[in-house]
Amino acid sequence: MTTGVLPSGEARPSQRGEEFEKEVTRGVEILRGDPKAAIRKLSWPMIVAMLLIAAYNLADAIWVAGLGADALAGVGFVTPLFMILIGLSNGLGAGATSAVARRIGARDKKGADNAALHSMLISFGISVILMGILLAFLRPILLMFGAGSVIGYAMEYGRIIFLGTILILLVQMAYAILRAEGDTKRTMYAIAISAVLNFILDPLFIYGLDLGVAGAAWATVLSVAVVTIPLTYWFFIKRDTYVTLSPRKFSFDPRISRDILRVGLPASIEFLVMSLVSIIINALLVQISGTDAVAVYTSGWRIVMFALVPLVGIATSIVSVAGAAYGSREYGKIKVAFRYSTVIGVMIAISTGLLTFLLAPYISSVFTYSSESAHLIPSFILFFQTMCLFYPFAVLGMFSGSVFQGTGRGFNSLIITILRNIVFIVVFIYLFGIVLGFGEFGGLYRYSCRGYPWGDCRISLG
Repeated sequence: MTTGVLPSGEARPSQRGEEFEKEVTRGVEILRGDPKAAIRKLSWPMIVAMLLIAAYNLADAIWVAGLGADALAGVGFVTPLFMILIGLSNGLGAGATSAVARRIGARDKKGADNAALHSMLISFGISVILMGILLAFLRPILLMFGAGSVIGYAMEYGRIIFLGTILILLVQMAYAILRAEGDTKRTMYAIAISAVLNFILDPLFIYGLDLGVAGAAWATVLSVAVVTIPLTYWFFIKRDTYVTLSPRKFSFDPRISRDILRVGLPASIEFLVMSLVSIIINALLVQISGTDAVAVYTSGWRIVMFALVPLVGIATSIVSVAGAAYGSREYGKIKVAFRYSTVIGVMIAISTGLLTFLLAPYISSVFTYSSESAHLIPSFILFFQTMCLFYPFAVLGMFSGSVFQGTGRGFNSLIITILRNIVFIVVFIYLFGIVLGFGEFGGLYRYSCRGYPWGDCRISLG
């Protein structure tokens, strides 16, 4: 292979290859091998890990639902802000995964180490600034979102959640670095620890200690804090990761920072755009149907995200595989990985959509088991049976964005997201909900339900 520098500034495969071969881990070998096998082997731990994340997010909603519809709506108003935080951490993580994976593909161990250290430093700096802004302006932001009648619940939950901003971003960055070197299993183990702890702490804090929605927030923050223990052990004590996080290996390079942010910032903006769309929808729902509609929409989306987990797991793996292939200049592997992932993704999405439609009444029961929220049953069923149509169409956009991110073209992925969310979703929400006056569900469907709790329920065209 020739020497030189890739467009992003990282070194091409060179004489450092011998050093690289001596230090490679199993994950790195997978990244450099058959792209189909790499997608399979890297995806399943990520799918398991993300199922656990979705499960403990769902657990929060289920336990909070027992406090009543107002508490559920209060948490719902914080959800878009929290998604901005998670989106920023995932976006920066995508930038780190891309930058580190491309250097691993180019057999540049020193560059991979330095890119990882740059990523951690950038994440820490941004998290400090973001935490200050969120805590200082949380109340006016929530009031602007329309949380007036449930502002007490929203503030109680939000203040605690955003105290954990620094931890959340740094932990997500550590996960991104592990993904970049193909070590998705340890990411799965760390997330499993966090999820299991959150499952245990949720009912204990919410009901056992009578902390209410604050208990759900504390359970989330503490579960993230605990996971720093195994991450610290792997990176700084055992030191058996391919990437070395040693301050002695840090050498500031603006090209590396630009390389990370060139993917990380557009990816973060993508999540910001999606969160802004959620905020717009929340405001629309409050105007048309009140806070109950917000409770249904925000809680229902937790199930939608749960259903999308296999696709997100595959998409996350594509970033690593495409990045390594691009760094080694094996561009054919990128096409193989994309096509193979798309076929699998569409099959999964269709199956998930059918299951969601059939099980909608039973899924709805997890949010409506208390007398305070039982009246939301019909709305939840309609939401789930409508959203199942969304899953198959999410595959191409999601996987295309991952290829763009993996190859350092974050702006291309951002354009796709803006077109989908701003140009289409927001425009049609306004058209159907406001201009044409079709209300909460856009006039596309009419729900008919005879009997209680579910009876003879169906969706018919309205």
